[in-house]
Amino acid sequence: MTPRTPPAAVVLAGGASRRMGRDKATLVFEGRTLVERVVDTVAGRCDPVFVVAAPGQALPAVPARVLRDEVRGLGPLLATARGLRAAADAGAEWAFVCAVDMPYLDGAFIDQLTGPAATTRAAVLLVWDGRDHYLAGLYRTSLADLADDLVAAGERSMRALVDAADTQRIVTEPQRALTNVNTPDDLPV
Repeated sequence: MTPRTPPAAVVLAGGASRRMGRDKATLVFEGRTLVERVVDTVAGRCDPVFVVAAPGQALPAVPARVLRDEVRGLGPLLATARGLRAAADAGAEWAFVCAVDMPYLDGAFIDQLTGPAATTRAAVLLVWDGRDHYLAGLYRTSLADLADDLVAAGERSMRALVDAADTQRIVTEPQRALTNVNTPDDLPV
């Protein structure tokens, strides 16, 4: 059983990219920027699509609604809350939240999460190599208030949200779709 309607997508593109040394959203991989690749991928399974970007961050034109972080450098939790709220306002019950630095993300990966969503109260994450993958997970849009409350209490990490919510974790084998790029050495040649 899958959710009644497709999930929205929230692509987090406004990170500081300290280890990369430059904006990851505009890195070119196989002829397209990472934000273009990820938006195109999620648009095949999700509707509507939101990109949460930093204030003033330049992005190429993408078929998504671009939201701006109000404050730079507060981490993914605040950006996730903003995206979940926008998705809820658009009528979505669920949102696939992902980082912009996942060049191999594909629709089949999103499908792995939407199946269990109908039986989960708050979130569905894959666990690979003993790690929760927060920035490639499915979240109920109603978690926006909880995320805002956690930020107000000083939390910045996604771990705080999934630990406070009823989260289903699915253990998986390594998946290319979960590969992200954090440093120049992580970029495929």
